[in-house]
Amino acid sequence: MASDLYLREIERTDLPRINQWRNDPELIGYLGANFFFIGAGIDERWFDGYLANRDKAVRLAIVVGPDQRHIGNVQLTSIHPINRTAEFSIFIGDKDYWSAGHGRVATEQILQHGFNDLNLNRIYLTLLQENERARRMYQRLGFKEEGCQRQAIFKGGRYHDVLEMAMLREEFQQLQA
Repeated sequence: MASDLYLREIERTDLPRINQWRNDPELIGYLGANFFFIGAGIDERWFDGYLANRDKAVRLAIVVGPDQRHIGNVQLTSIHPINRTAEFSIFIGDKDYWSAGHGRVATEQILQHGFNDLNLNRIYLTLLQENERARRMYQRLGFKEEGCQRQAIFKGGRYHDVLEMAMLREEFQQLQA
């Protein structure tokens, strides 16, 4: 149940699980990223880079249940201190938890953190145009479509359009009222 979900900063002990998810072609197929095989050493260096630049990113584990099961990650990256913007991304890596509302709850929680704690003004995201399920969820949460990058990503043997969406602080506050 999504109500027992909480977020915590990712830890080095999460890396084997994250690496497994990042090497899953089915999971990556839904995301706006290209598929590459990623070795454990690459993820170690990625994590070290995150720790060295925590002022530019918030990388959180999505955790559920009394056993504190790590089921995915949600992130605010490319945090810009002057423009007060950040890029949002999420994935539920544990397929046992797909389509159960966990992505929505985690997104709501990180939006609250971004706007209320980090004082961001704009949170933006990109997604594959054909990912209708994610698109509907983002629209329900208050994200607005801003544009389309035509044939921007090559994956699965063809080019895909990428949608751009964003939410402003004032829009978030209106939804919370």
